Amino acid sequence: MLKYAVIAARRGVVGPGQRCHFSGKSSKQLRTEDRTEFAQHDCLTKEASLYIHWPYCLKRCSYCNFNKYIPKGDNNHIVSQCLQQEVETLLQLSQVSSITSVFFGGGTPSLAHPATVSAILEAVSRRSSLADQVEVSLEVNPTPEGMAKLKDFSHAGVNRFSIGVQSLLDDDLTNLGRDHGARQALRTLEEARKLRPGKVSVDIMFGRPGQSAASWEAELSELLPACDDHVSLYQLTPERGTLLFKQIQGGEVTLPGDYDMAEMYENARRMLHQHGFEQYEVSNFARNGAVSHHNMSYWKGKQYIGVGPGAHGRFVPLNEGSTQREARTQTPDPDMWIREVRQHGHGTRRRIQLGRLELLEEVLVMGLRMAEGMTHKHWQLFSPQLGLTDIFGLSTDVREFLRHGQLTLDDGGLRCSRDGLALLDSMLPNLLLELERKFPSRALKGASASSQWI
Repeated sequence: MLKYAVIAARRGVVGPGQRCHFSGKSSKQLRTEDRTEFAQHDCLTKEASLYIHWPYCLKRCSYCNFNKYIPKGDNNHIVSQCLQQEVETLLQLSQVSSITSVFFGGGTPSLAHPATVSAILEAVSRRSSLADQVEVSLEVNPTPEGMAKLKDFSHAGVNRFSIGVQSLLDDDLTNLGRDHGARQALRTLEEARKLRPGKVSVDIMFGRPGQSAASWEAELSELLPACDDHVSLYQLTPERGTLLFKQIQGGEVTLPGDYDMAEMYENARRMLHQHGFEQYEVSNFARNGAVSHHNMSYWKGKQYIGVGPGAHGRFVPLNEGSTQREARTQTPDPDMWIREVRQHGHGTRRRIQLGRLELLEEVLVMGLRMAEGMTHKHWQLFSPQLGLTDIFGLSTDVREFLRHGQLTLDDGGLRCSRDGLALLDSMLPNLLLELERKFPSRALKGASASSQWI
């Protein structure tokens, strides 16, 4: 059977669930029609979201392959200064007039001092403006230390917390390498809700070793009544290079099969719906309108600026006279990143100009993750010459998806059905192939290398 895919869209560290193909064209090599096609609308260049990566954790979870490091000493003050400096440098480079959301991720950003949050928000204000009622989110590890800082983080400007509960089974938390217990997680969640009611998200993971559909339902029955108005649901995926991957390869650990994974995902969707949550994205559920505005900016293909070791960004460097969006990656190693920021004002390790096809691929893949899908009007911002119907209307594969009720293409745009959201990963290769047929890559002789190192 087709695998039910739940893509974990982590905030900008390794790219929020993106399938990226990058061209190596310089601005001089882009043809005139590319420039016309890519004429940027003000709504896509004047605003951006901001992702701040805190690189440190006290320990590494068995499943985690994100850019994180165990600190060798206390250099929080230095990292804080460099984050502020890089924020100002990249904001000046982008020339955005408004930051619409800020997300502090990691790593474990709740290890940072709350003063770092307020200092970074002040740095933003020196180069840009924070939008009215701007969403400022922070990931919190539900340990006693994390819980103790909640009030100070709230006073520093954080108005939304994302609590990494992951599981309510202590044995599973231990096996995953988490440094908190179930009771600590529930207490942290309770305290966060008191401080920011309606603005607390819970991360929960399924498909764990030894997990069954019945134990998963029991766990959700305990967790969901304690939740606030947002839940992010992630399928545990073994990533190469992690301890979990080695354990699976060595036969020490076995994950549930595809059928069990699918059943757990469907059971979670059903139970979340029963508790008033609406699915608005493949992995995300909200009630009372409490969607993650920061993640919505990713899924809608808007600009975002990544700051900190290993952070990713997508924005137009207007201050260099460019009109093309770039994919930018910051230096991963914190010590090296600190040296580069002190020397150059930023630690950008790689910058790659996105061609027309590459940008549209990202917009399509991310847009179809949302329950609302891709509207014709929004697609036109990125592709004014060819609409969704022009690209997909005559496709045999798309017609099959439409016939089976997995996709809908109508006056509203292109979107997945409820069943289609669960099967999105299996449909994407066909959709991307149709896109490539309409926007073939132009391989130019003598093209520059695929990245520019700074």
